[in-house]
Amino acid sequence: MRFDKHYPTEWLKPYIKYFVVSENELENSYKVFPSSGLVAGFQYKGQLSTLKNDAENKLTSAGITGVSDSYKIFKNSADIGTILVYFTEVGFTQFAAQPAHELFNLSLPLDNVFDGKCVSEVEEKLALATTDGQRIKIVERFLVSQLKDIQADKLIIEAVKLIYNSNGTVRIKELIEKLCISQSPFEKRFRKVVGTTAKKFASIVRFNSVLEDFDKTKSLTEISYENNYFDQAHFIKDFKHFTGDTPENFKRFL
Repeated sequence: MRFDKHYPTEWLKPYIKYFVVSENELENSYKVFPSSGLVAGFQYKGQLSTLKNDAENKLTSAGITGVSDSYKIFKNSADIGTILVYFTEVGFTQFAAQPAHELFNLSLPLDNVFDGKCVSEVEEKLALATTDGQRIKIVERFLVSQLKDIQADKLIIEAVKLIYNSNGTVRIKELIEKLCISQSPFEKRFRKVVGTTAKKFASIVRFNSVLEDFDKTKSLTEISYENNYFDQAHFIKDFKHFTGDTPENFKRFL
């Protein structure tokens, strides 16, 4: 299996974190934990499905997954090849008219968001490409063609920055006071751009901060305390919601 990162051109850097070319010769099922941005994917060979309650749902070859507040289970066929597009936290709305929150917890065909003819053209070109460089360029050209001439929401960009600076532990009341905005319009703008509420987004950021701590020689008590959990019970409950596993079991298999 390979999972190779490629970084975007200057035009796309404000909106795309990176691309990934992923290939696997073997059929496999795997968990994907919540990320802080939307992810689009093009299968140039093979088939991808989601698994839920023992039911398998085959996905279209071009799709997009919204921000999620829990883990998802995916299954790939043997000999699969995928280009993944990882949007920045505020990047998606620079390409699509659809508010990001309408994709929350969903994995949808890409032509639900973009023009179906344009998506089909990308798929046809990817099927003929023979190198990763060619594939990345095809997807980049598609994204540049979809880029809208609109102003980014600087207040929401600042809100995302403040949430990251606190590792997801900032209180929303404190956040809106710093930004000098009332809660209702702030939440509406945040959901539209980022894809979920500020509170849920902060919890995802905090969860990913916790995951980074698991790579270090820290006890679960230390990790819980340093990430501002009220007590260990709340920490375990949150962790199980995001991963489907207890922190003890997760740490054991690292």
